[in-house]
Amino acid sequence: MSQIANCTFKPPQITINFGSGYVSDFNTAELASYRRVSRYCPSDGYYTYTPYTSDCFRGDWLTLWEDHTPGDDQGNMLLVNASHESGTFFNTSANGLHPGKTYEFGVWMMNVCRISEKCPFPLLPEITIRLQTASGKLVAQFGTGELIRRHTPEWTQYRAQFTAPAEQALTITMINNSPGGCGNDFALDDITFRECVRQSPPPVITRAKPPVVVKKTPAPAKPSPRKPAPVAATSRPVKATEIPKPPVDTISRAIPTAPPKPQPLPPPPAVLTRRANPLIKQFEIEPGEIKLELYDNGEIDGDTVTIYHNNKLLVSNARLSQRPISFKLQIDPDHPHHELVMVAENLGSIPPNTSLMVVTTPEKRYEVFISSTDQKNAKVVFNLKQ
Repeated sequence: MSQIANCTFKPPQITINFGSGYVSDFNTAELASYRRVSRYCPSDGYYTYTPYTSDCFRGDWLTLWEDHTPGDDQGNMLLVNASHESGTFFNTSANGLHPGKTYEFGVWMMNVCRISEKCPFPLLPEITIRLQTASGKLVAQFGTGELIRRHTPEWTQYRAQFTAPAEQALTITMINNSPGGCGNDFALDDITFRECVRQSPPPVITRAKPPVVVKKTPAPAKPSPRKPAPVAATSRPVKATEIPKPPVDTISRAIPTAPPKPQPLPPPPAVLTRRANPLIKQFEIEPGEIKLELYDNGEIDGDTVTIYHNNKLLVSNARLSQRPISFKLQIDPDHPHHELVMVAENLGSIPPNTSLMVVTTPEKRYEVFISSTDQKNAKVVFNLKQ
């Protein structure tokens, strides 16, 4: 989120600090993936307004004895336990901004999950914030990036600038782009809108320069013209090797080649036609070997998975754990396309079926977080880089 340069900020014109005690819900629209509770340790897919949180989930969360607002011991913060599906967790209105003025939007956030060996590969919150008019026109959109875990509670402010529209009523929408899992729980507080007053540059002072006096000097006497010395004629013929050659064009011009056409895949098995197959991640990979390792993400709770490669069975009913399910693929002009579909065979004791895929390519290493259910598979695609 960007910052505003050359600004003097007025006091916040709008502040949302979630009040104290029991308050009415700040969400003005019904949310598909989240519900409100009154507990200070909300479960997956729930949020609460609370002044503290202590020893949640057997110590998996940091303990917060107060919210962020300075001098407000009993003030609330918004505490969110991520839903299994990514989606909107906050939707409220902000009214009264001056049209055409530049504002700074600010919000304080914190990942409340502890750094722990129980969650070596966390699903970190990644928040998108949208400002829209009442008629639905997008005014601004910005993201926080991943909210990292820390050993002790530490609030971080995220700020960005925008220009207020003619419509004075704005809707603030916040979306958690990461699905639920260990590491994806957070708190936020003190949403502010501050008007930016641009500072005028200091005046430039110019001083008159004194006049320049030019002294005249007599012109020097002109020398008498002399005849050039005669040049002796020559009859020596010019050799062919002395004739200058035209320059050689050294610019190379690349001729584009048609990309290799992937071979048609065999018909998909029934389990891939009965369930949805959303694309989770697509890679463009240099030729070489791809190594894939699949781990259980979070607690080891009995998740099992079947993997199909280009619609053919690759791994059948394998149990996910801290020891990876490993296999390799070769990507080259003869094998330019690889399509992997993860099918949840068992959701374990903590639905949904969540896993971490570690991808090692000739260029770099990636981590892909995968979530699947008995209604939805998960697809990852690798294409040869052109």
